[in-house]
Amino acid sequence: MRVLVVEDEEQMADAIARGLRLHAMAVDVAYDGQEALERASYVDYDVVVLDRDLPEVHGDEVCASLNGSTRVLMLTAAGQVRDRVQGLGLGADDYLAKPFVFAELVARVRTLGRRTVRDVPVLVERRGIVLDPARRTVLRGPREIVLNRKEFDLLRVLMEASGSLVSSADLRRRVWDEFAVESGVLRVTMTSLRRKLGAPAVIENEPGKGYRL
Repeated sequence: MRVLVVEDEEQMADAIARGLRLHAMAVDVAYDGQEALERASYVDYDVVVLDRDLPEVHGDEVCASLNGSTRVLMLTAAGQVRDRVQGLGLGADDYLAKPFVFAELVARVRTLGRRTVRDVPVLVERRGIVLDPARRTVLRGPREIVLNRKEFDLLRVLMEASGSLVSSADLRRRVWDEFAVESGVLRVTMTSLRRKLGAPAVIENEPGKGYRL
């Protein structure tokens, strides 16, 4: 498994890297967001352990810029539910508050690594929207729509359902795995996705049931 540790506290970053290497993982380290983006531009990492508060380029921007096959474990000093919802809504796959038990970090990295998928299907077209899973791009007519990782994954699930209703629980499970237990994560991401897609609205909500395209 190939892992990138992004943490501006160099002692902590190096300690995490050493520990992961002892568990037979190939680990690179970046001490700021710009270095992380540069490394991720030429290496396909399975998992990125990403501190949210980074210099140069903020962790939120790094998370949104990573390719869709890379899983993100976000680290932050904040441990409130609101912070977890916000972090997951930005595109992270899992969230771990500092201070953490190292054994838990290892377990979460391994779990995310098992869920890394490299294969991508062909273009998906629905309701005038064209989604390219390989390039992670979305077009609505001539307009390109810039989505973060989770907005893209959410739209992809809805488009692949071909107009069928997808329950809220199923969306959370398929987009965030089992880690996104708070329903607020889905609401925040869905609101942002609808806004970016613009008018006329194409995502329909059946309260208490789910969503369909």
